[in-house]
Amino acid sequence: MQAPSIQNPTAPTQEIPTLRRLARIVFTSFLLTFIASRVLVILIMERIFPDFFLHLGGTHVHHLNYGIFILSALGGLLIFLPPNPAQRRLCAMAYGFGMALTFDEFGMWLHLGGGYWQRASFDAIIVILSLFGMIAFAPGFQRMRAHHWITGILALFATVLFYFMLFKSLSYAGRKVGPRLHQLEENGPQ
Repeated sequence: MQAPSIQNPTAPTQEIPTLRRLARIVFTSFLLTFIASRVLVILIMERIFPDFFLHLGGTHVHHLNYGIFILSALGGLLIFLPPNPAQRRLCAMAYGFGMALTFDEFGMWLHLGGGYWQRASFDAIIVILSLFGMIAFAPGFQRMRAHHWITGILALFATVLFYFMLFKSLSYAGRKVGPRLHQLEENGPQ
């Protein structure tokens, strides 16, 4: 009979990140990047912060492009150099960062030449955050019981109702705050 092995509790172990942990990293990185980018743009347009937008040959390079480059590099990295657990967490953080930079300007995808403060960008951010949130905080399918399904259906109904109310309030806010934001964009750094 073989004696059980005793592991040193102080020895470093490499924990394999679970899907839920990675999703929480993506969710957090996405949310914080979106908030930071919007606040930073407002501060630059109000001329509280200096204009450090990148201009190449008279063209303003929007942060949408940074997000695309990050996501492209991350995709290549994941294909050609499979990451270890620590690198997977960094990849999850970079993924949330790149997605937020890209979808923050989703309205510009739809309406090229349109302004930064398009409603479609906010809608896209809300939908993506909801999806990341469900992946990050819902129990796995193998742990789902009847009460989880009932709660999930009620949460889905509440989410649809919340979106309806949110979109209505965003329309109202857009009418009240929108002109000021568009004025900021027109008078801000080009």
